Amino acid sequence: MTARQQDRSLSKRVAGALTHGLFVGFLRISSVLPLRVLHGLAGLIGWLFAVLPNRSASTTRRNIDTCFPELSPPEREALVRQSLRGMVCTALEMGKAWILPTAKTLALVTEVEGIERLRAAAQTGDGVILLAPHLGNWEIFGYYVCEGIPANFMFQPPKIPEMDALLRRVRSKTGVKLAPTNRKGVAILLSALQKGELVGVLPDQVPNDEGGVFANFFGQPAFTMTLTSRLAQRGNPKVFCGFAQRLPKGRGFKLIVHEADQDVYDKDLELSAAAINRSVEACVELAPEQYQWEYKRFRRQPDDSEFY
Repeated sequence: MTARQQDRSLSKRVAGALTHGLFVGFLRISSVLPLRVLHGLAGLIGWLFAVLPNRSASTTRRNIDTCFPELSPPEREALVRQSLRGMVCTALEMGKAWILPTAKTLALVTEVEGIERLRAAAQTGDGVILLAPHLGNWEIFGYYVCEGIPANFMFQPPKIPEMDALLRRVRSKTGVKLAPTNRKGVAILLSALQKGELVGVLPDQVPNDEGGVFANFFGQPAFTMTLTSRLAQRGNPKVFCGFAQRLPKGRGFKLIVHEADQDVYDKDLELSAAAINRSVEACVELAPEQYQWEYKRFRRQPDDSEFY
């Protein structure tokens, strides 16, 4: 390694350590502030996102205009602003999910709906597949649902080593095992299902070329991962979909779990993928303002056209 390469490597390590330190400081501060205060701050920051030119706002407007054509322009703009506020809420709530002791994190869930069916399915030994879309606070959702259940979640390892170590530590604090988004991770999930454990998948991420098919999502073709469909065909696992809905005035979260659309078990991957998207839609329709519309869900199109 040349001296120049060594300098670059050192600079990257220093930048990574600095970023990690600032992020941990942010998490610690946000962990002790009341939810009501955090959500108030999110309202202000979300308003700034709405009025200043930025990619998050433009992507959100494009997605909402496409998915909710039945709404009037003022109604769509109101939903845009609510979504941007929700995006900031999720970021400010990270300290609550990652830094607080587990008992205090779980105590933020003040209402629960449908989890009994999931827990009953977890006792059968056939395995459970949990679809956890980017809706509400998916970190708190995962902690609560997996409490007392052997669980495995896929995740994308960050490039910064310090951040990777932090994520692994906080996301596994309740005993959840993490599987990387590669072939090794898929093998881990398959093995977990064979043992009758729970596997968690983020169903609304755009997969790579070999891992998806097109299926409608709110009336728009969306490249949808087939991993869940393939997992559902292994053995006899039960598939659920859910989220942690943010309650008003800092009252915590309502955890909602539904059984997935029954066509998710179909051997036709396109039919199964469409059922996955319908399952996600059913959750999103309960709290559309809390969905991560800031994500470029439709960046892949059947005709390779530019959507954004």
